[in-house]
Amino acid sequence: MNYERKVDSMDSLAGTQSFYEETDNRRKRTRLIVAVVLIVLALAAAWFAFSSVKGDGAAPAGGPGAQAVPHVTVMIPGRVPVVAAIAVNGTIAARREMPVGIAGEGGQVVRVLVEPGQWVGAGQTLAVLDRSVQTQQAASLSASIKVAQADANLAQSELDRAQALVGRGFISKADLDRKRATRDSANARVRVAQAQYQEAVARNGRLNIVAPAAGLVLTRQVEPGQVVGAGAGVLFRMAKGGEMEMLAQLAEADLQRVKIGTRATVTPVGSDLKIAGQVWQVSPIVNMDTRQGTVRIAIPYSSALRPGGFADARLVAGSGEAPLLPESAVQSGPEGNFVLIVGKDDKVERRAVKVGTVTDGGVSIASGLAGTEKVIVLAGAFLNPGDKVKPVLQKSAQ
Repeated sequence: MNYERKVDSMDSLAGTQSFYEETDNRRKRTRLIVAVVLIVLALAAAWFAFSSVKGDGAAPAGGPGAQAVPHVTVMIPGRVPVVAAIAVNGTIAARREMPVGIAGEGGQVVRVLVEPGQWVGAGQTLAVLDRSVQTQQAASLSASIKVAQADANLAQSELDRAQALVGRGFISKADLDRKRATRDSANARVRVAQAQYQEAVARNGRLNIVAPAAGLVLTRQVEPGQVVGAGAGVLFRMAKGGEMEMLAQLAEADLQRVKIGTRATVTPVGSDLKIAGQVWQVSPIVNMDTRQGTVRIAIPYSSALRPGGFADARLVAGSGEAPLLPESAVQSGPEGNFVLIVGKDDKVERRAVKVGTVTDGGVSIASGLAGTEKVIVLAGAFLNPGDKVKPVLQKSAQ
């Protein structure tokens, strides 16, 4: 009896398990069928969309294909006044650099009176040399002048007395001529002594190192106790009048656009200072290796300018009218810069352009556009020539 009950229980348990397995299988089949249906629907939708885009060009206006035509933002730039500017860089230098060295025979440096960065006047002493020996030599020559002058005075007195006696017959004319010659020789010796003394004074005056002109001291290469001579080289470097310049290297094509008097704005590296200057010299030659020429820009003195430093400059090479586009509208490729425009039948066309000045307001187009075209401003990278689009006009960059 108990055995039969156990058998019935086991049969009942097996039936229940079979029922659950059958239910689970039905759920799996249902999920599989739903997944297959969703995949089929997705593929059908993708095929439909691809077919609509592909047949877009032939679809009539207002038809199903017209919904797939992308909207693009375009602008008609027109022509606006733009400044033709050339961006260059280069080094700062003294416009007229004056090397100062020993002009005389030299000697031992006693004192140095200036430091780099100081302003000096014309003829101002920069360094003092020892002149104890030269001073004594000048004193000796000064004394020799007095000796020669005394001899000349004596010769003149004897000549005067001889002239008073010659009429009485006490002195012959020959003696008178000799006394006159003695007087002339004595006077000549006075002039020689004076010239020698002036030479010594001038030589002593050249012992000191002086500024040849007013300006700014740039470097100092001498110290007290140093013995300097004619071969000592440059002891000071000065900028005449403190005037500075920028030496800029320009490409051969840009060099033709720059003239003497062209305005420039110079910005030293590491500074926001804008210093106004102008071109005062344009190189008459072009370097055969780099195909560049040097333009010299005169700029006034500023504490931010240091010879040998680096600076950027913006040259205003002229002004004119040209189309002005935002940077997003101009693209570049292997063949150069280009823009995309909306042409006939609202189809995309590619137009090669030459870029002019780049400013905060946009990019000026030197050539390639008349200014009346519908230029695609945004999403140009996702379009190809021949694509049909729907243009949406925006205001000009002006």
